[in-house]
Amino acid sequence: MADEKIDIAIVGGGVSGVYSAWRLKQANPRQKIVVFEGSDHIGGRLLSVTPPGIPNMVAELGGMRILPKVQPLISTLIDALNHLLPDSEQIKLYPFPVDEPQNIAYLRGTYLRLSEFTTNPDKVPYRLGFPNHGQTAGSVMINAIEQIVPGITNPDLTEDQRREMAQQATFSGKPLYQQGFWNVLMRVINGESYQYSLDAGGYDSTMSNWNAADAIPWYLSDFGVQPVYKGFTKGFQEVPRVLAKLFIEAGGEVRLNSSVSALESLDGAVQFQADGKSVRASSVILAMPRRSLDLLADSSPILQEINGLISSVTPRPLFKLFTTYANPWWRAAGYSKPDGSVVPVEAGRSVTDIPVRQTYYWPKSDGTPVKTGPAMLLASYDDGDNTGFWDGLRPQRHQHKARGQSVAKVSEPFVAENRKPNPELEWDQHQAPYRMVTEVARQLATMHGLSYTPKVQDACFRDWGDDPFGGGWNSWNIGVKSWEVKQKIIQPIGRQPLYICGEAYSDAQGWVEGALQTADMMLEKFGLDKLKNP
Repeated sequence: MADEKIDIAIVGGGVSGVYSAWRLKQANPRQKIVVFEGSDHIGGRLLSVTPPGIPNMVAELGGMRILPKVQPLISTLIDALNHLLPDSEQIKLYPFPVDEPQNIAYLRGTYLRLSEFTTNPDKVPYRLGFPNHGQTAGSVMINAIEQIVPGITNPDLTEDQRREMAQQATFSGKPLYQQGFWNVLMRVINGESYQYSLDAGGYDSTMSNWNAADAIPWYLSDFGVQPVYKGFTKGFQEVPRVLAKLFIEAGGEVRLNSSVSALESLDGAVQFQADGKSVRASSVILAMPRRSLDLLADSSPILQEINGLISSVTPRPLFKLFTTYANPWWRAAGYSKPDGSVVPVEAGRSVTDIPVRQTYYWPKSDGTPVKTGPAMLLASYDDGDNTGFWDGLRPQRHQHKARGQSVAKVSEPFVAENRKPNPELEWDQHQAPYRMVTEVARQLATMHGLSYTPKVQDACFRDWGDDPFGGGWNSWNIGVKSWEVKQKIIQPIGRQPLYICGEAYSDAQGWVEGALQTADMMLEKFGLDKLKNP
């Protein structure tokens, strides 16, 4: 007999989990709905922390931006939440620039401005040939995609139309979903053009060998011509925090540091272990990424029955390292115009093919660039196999929090000058190792062509390859019909009241939009319609 009975148990306190909890509690105010979260915070892969001594900035160790034009679900959610919040608590956005023309591309030992990809193409150190000579990395990719699926880059198409085209497409006589993205790209561009797009694009895993029928519409949505991003003044984590707050105020319950195990089907309900007791729920929602489901399946035979569905995606590594400084030294890396005026480097990102890969000149909380005084960089934004460079400079993955003092034997932490670390400070809970910080500082100096190494004041990092996440995002495997799997996995075992949602099994993998998409699909099983604008 169970120690506790509840109506709906939601496992996972990320966006899809607390969003589902809030919506279900609104629809069913008398039901006992509980969110079980294994960590000590709400947000999942959204993690916003304030750097010590810089209260007007927020470091985004996880998700950091949205694309309102192609992401209607998160835009609608923000509007709905703001309709319920007083002005002082509202979720506010700012323009989030990326590729500013004066910023740096340090590739194959050559220093370029991003504008020089098109204005001075002979300086670009890749043998691109016709027709890619003089094109940006994004344009090379878009032209290649158009050759693979003719007509798919038409700007008049909707996101759904592009996705349907890719799902139905064939390439070289074989269905596109049965082919890898890297494989088909190499049939239409040469190796130099591929490497240029990879290096200058800043990401490794987006162009790796995942399901081409999903990768192509995904790429066009996320990195199409002139994408417009928005950042969050209080940090992206504010969204799930507000959702959890509203859920609790409506009578829901959130249990932090509460790990769930041993799921089993029992008499039309689902029973599991949590906090040392047996819990029986009329319905269970697993709002979790693939790696978390894998870990839960070890003690839950009911999940082992659907291993084929769970393993239809692959977790992709993602790594972020933030560093702070006494001043924004990178502004001096700008260039002088013919009239003598100086255009500083102050916003967006620079890219390189050395391991730091992408560096973002982080804005103040209102989105404006820092011109004087304390400043911060997203010093390294890495994904894919490139994250492996940092493995020798950090505690062992999956164990860096669990081994106590043994962590220091792998790499001593970076100690901020004139400040004693505070274990209660979120920033210090993600303290970066000393060797990692000194190495990233060295690479930043190289990337910016400096004769000195800027002095780091403070540093923190997050490797999302650590358990229980296993990666920063998930991608569909080659040969998988994602449009079928995403429907099946919502309620994977007949009529049993077990549901799965989250970014992993969506059309917008790697984005909160994907988490909301699958949550809405799951909530339809409970009779709820999509959230509407207030």
